[in-house]
Amino acid sequence: MKKHLLTILLLFLGMAVLQAQTTQTITSPNQKLKLKVDLSGEIIRYSVLCENGEFLKPSSIGMELDNGTLLGREPIRSLRKGGRRSVDRMVASPLYRKDSIHEQYNELYLQYKSGYNVVFRVYNSGVAYRFETAFKDSITIAREITEFNFSDGYPEMSAGRFIGTNAIIPYVNAKPVTDGDFSPQYSTSFENTYTHIPLKEMDDGRLTFLPLLVAQDYSPGDFGKNYKSRLAVITEADLHDYPGMYLKHTEGNSMIGYFAPLPKTWEQGGHNNLQYVVKERHDYIAKSAGTRTFPWRVIAISQEDKELVDNDLVYLLAAPSQVEDISWIKPGKVAWDWWNNWNIWGVDFKAGINNETYKYYIDFAADKGIEYVILDEGWAVNKQADLFQVVPEIDLPMLVKYAASKGVGIVLWAGYAAMDKDMEHVCQHYSEMGVKGFKVDFMDRDDQIVVNFYERMAAMAAKYHLFIDFHGAYKPTGLNRTYPNVLNYEGVFGLEQCKWADSKTDMVKYEVTIPFIRMLAGPMDFTQGAMRNGAKNCYFPSWNEPMSQGTRCRQLAEYVIFDAPFAMLCDAPTAYMQETECTEFIAKVPTVWDETRILDGRVGEYVISAKRKGNTWYIGAITDWNARTVEIDLKALGITSGTVTMFVDGPNAKRKGVDYQKKTEVFPADGKLSVELAPGGGAAITITN
Repeated sequence: MKKHLLTILLLFLGMAVLQAQTTQTITSPNQKLKLKVDLSGEIIRYSVLCENGEFLKPSSIGMELDNGTLLGREPIRSLRKGGRRSVDRMVASPLYRKDSIHEQYNELYLQYKSGYNVVFRVYNSGVAYRFETAFKDSITIAREITEFNFSDGYPEMSAGRFIGTNAIIPYVNAKPVTDGDFSPQYSTSFENTYTHIPLKEMDDGRLTFLPLLVAQDYSPGDFGKNYKSRLAVITEADLHDYPGMYLKHTEGNSMIGYFAPLPKTWEQGGHNNLQYVVKERHDYIAKSAGTRTFPWRVIAISQEDKELVDNDLVYLLAAPSQVEDISWIKPGKVAWDWWNNWNIWGVDFKAGINNETYKYYIDFAADKGIEYVILDEGWAVNKQADLFQVVPEIDLPMLVKYAASKGVGIVLWAGYAAMDKDMEHVCQHYSEMGVKGFKVDFMDRDDQIVVNFYERMAAMAAKYHLFIDFHGAYKPTGLNRTYPNVLNYEGVFGLEQCKWADSKTDMVKYEVTIPFIRMLAGPMDFTQGAMRNGAKNCYFPSWNEPMSQGTRCRQLAEYVIFDAPFAMLCDAPTAYMQETECTEFIAKVPTVWDETRILDGRVGEYVISAKRKGNTWYIGAITDWNARTVEIDLKALGITSGTVTMFVDGPNAKRKGVDYQKKTEVFPADGKLSVELAPGGGAAITITN
């Protein structure tokens, strides 16, 4: 059979063999990762070894039903049979950062007498496990047991980068809990910067949402010699009809999973009456069908930081597409109104939420080749949560027709409650009008009810050929594979924060951290593209005229580095029209790719990404507040000729963030580029044949 085609080897193990081997070991295809499953105790426990060093110590897993049944209890005595298989195949991945993925893993499958299974997988890039049930009747899940007990590393290793076991975590943005009641923390926008802290010093009174990173130094040989780093990003995949997972510190280097209980009562309210505010919750986390699969618990593991930026586990572990024909789904870029506060100038009308302003945005998009214009919050009557009440200043059918005549699509913003209460009618009405998609906002939860809303929304939108961009959203868990019309997610501390975040907020450091952690879960609507750029100590928040932190070239590079099939241009059309060179680059850069290579990077310091569309390569590089020179080997990408166009930080970018230079050069004889990045800087490079 040809290389990379599906090959499955099933070895069913007899009960006698399994009873004699209470510890089962699964190794990654490249033999570098080992997952051990311990069946000898009262509950299933698993551990992970990297190059024979224990990274994750034995950690319990289980699922307790409301009738007291504990899935995972007495794991050897109640075992019916088990099996192993190996998979090696290519998976098509349209509308992604590459057009196909090599999927290769080894799997252990345990089937239990009472009607459930536990599946473990080991990839070269990490491990995952999930529960499966085959009960006749519906079930109620009281709680899920998930532990992550990390080893200590070498805290005395002064040469090490992480010095022991550290965490880079996004706490829920809420006050710490002192009474053990985490209910207030189950309502969150999933937006926060990262806290870099020794894992054992995590705040026991705060939940952290996913993904998060655990990193440590260790020595595979003699103590203190040949030290290496190992990194783990914890997240989940294939989340359906079940609450999302948070983590909470317990003791030492240990964390456990927390899940929002199922809402019992709620009322409409919150931001502009567009949310459902939970008033009371049940004492269990989910009710569901008895026969089903549960979410994958995922630990992406690497020794090199850069491997995390191109980790495909979440996509691979998600359910395959439920949309047979995806030819109508058109990714692209969108001119955005809200960030720049409709703040255009040099026109003979008053800018704002009105027809003249949106025709201006449409004309700009058509002229520059931008595929979409979005009407963000304000086009529907405020606080009515009714998407059929359009403000009188807007003639929506006229704008949709006007945009279509110029080859531009219209996308509408919608609040959660407004969409939820009349979903099909809304989708049908606006699809028939010619609207192309919705940006759905302010869910701000991930309990079972909201998770189900995401899937209902995706399916209904697909029915009417609409795409979705989720805001006020939890992290991606692979729904963008299952429903490819889900093009993007927020769940990130995006550039919108620069409208109000004080000068102590370090967006530059955050931006060189998220590719390794948040982006591992899936695409992110960071909304880059600012034309006002604040060098170090020059940034200040401004609602009407917001700016980014760092340089202009950093903003351009982020269109290459950040995965975003639906990518915003956050600044005003007037600003882009005054910055022709930069706007032309943004307009031409693709949003989905044939190939992605991560050339180099270190968490919180810098990242260099290369992406190919057709015969054209794009390279983006960004750094923290430290200036650095990066070396880019084009021949390593298989590029041996072509024209090199570079946007690089100007000689004064350290003081003036907007300073940049555009250079067009012949292909270097040695195939290598040396690029200087200013503090908070970046570079955006195109190589065309």
